[in-house]
Amino acid sequence: MKRNLKAAIFLGLAAFSPAWGQVASHAPTASVGPAVPVSSGLLQPVGKPLLRVNGAVLTDVDLANEVVAMFPFARQHNGGVPKSMEPEMRQGAVQMMVFEELIYQDAKKRQMTVSPERIAAAELQFRKQFSSPAEFQQFLQLQFHGNRKLLDQKIARSLLIEKYLKLEVMNQAVVTPTEVKAYFDKHPEKFRVQESFAFQSISFLPPQNSNAAQLAEARKRAQDALRQAKATKSYEEFGLLAEKISEDDFRVMMGDHKTAESSKLPPVVSAALAGLKPGQISDVVEIGNSVFTILRLNQHIPGGQQKFEAVKVSLQQQLQKEKADQLRSALAAKLSKNATIEKL
Repeated sequence: MKRNLKAAIFLGLAAFSPAWGQVASHAPTASVGPAVPVSSGLLQPVGKPLLRVNGAVLTDVDLANEVVAMFPFARQHNGGVPKSMEPEMRQGAVQMMVFEELIYQDAKKRQMTVSPERIAAAELQFRKQFSSPAEFQQFLQLQFHGNRKLLDQKIARSLLIEKYLKLEVMNQAVVTPTEVKAYFDKHPEKFRVQESFAFQSISFLPPQNSNAAQLAEARKRAQDALRQAKATKSYEEFGLLAEKISEDDFRVMMGDHKTAESSKLPPVVSAALAGLKPGQISDVVEIGNSVFTILRLNQHIPGGQQKFEAVKVSLQQQLQKEKADQLRSALAAKLSKNATIEKL
């Protein structure tokens, strides 16, 4: 998982590694939490202890940082997450908090270290996000009470977890080109694909059993929004507009439907997408009398048997990710086996 560096101002730390670590209370800490207001009931950190992991206390501040960082669209929700996603996000965040803490403790037990030069370079990279030294000092005061040592401790923790994971997971998850080709040849059925589209939507939904006036009003809202949609120039601009005005469930994900098979989409939607080039935006598409939608095509994947040359890079990444996930799961089980984890 990769975290957006631009989110660091409200996360409290840049994405130096897969750890992005929180500072547990066994080390000197500040109240490190999102520096923007949070609207979700889950994300209102006050420093309340939640877990004790082999004696190290993790708080709701740690949980808030983890949840916000796991949800890539948090900045569109004032640092929070949609209510419907909170239980899943909380569970995943708690697991990640514990996993990272166990890694950190084992790394310290092994006497692993990060050089002062590496910490200084990481801090310098982090500081480049800020528009001025004054902005950085404001952040430092807000998150660490002006104490640079606390920031460096958090950076060092994150880098140490990164170093540990590289040693125990990433270095062992390498898949060679020969292994990739062997997998491709052994599983030809996995590389027969249906035509599919990756796209975003902005939709307007009239009430159920709408009368003619209500349908006309929804159609007008869509037509009025079309000009704004056509003016967007990127995935993010269209997505931000979707977050603001769309009425479908995909609005919380910047309108992103990811990849969907053409055969599983309404025929009128498939036809509209087939007429677009990546980056282009459709006119208003009417789906029956229930949805008026505007589509942005991000990718068109033709159907058929894929060639090895076309998939070898993504397949290698997929196989390495699967291997890394297996190694991470095994590592988590190993570290948790004799750990004392208490809910507070």
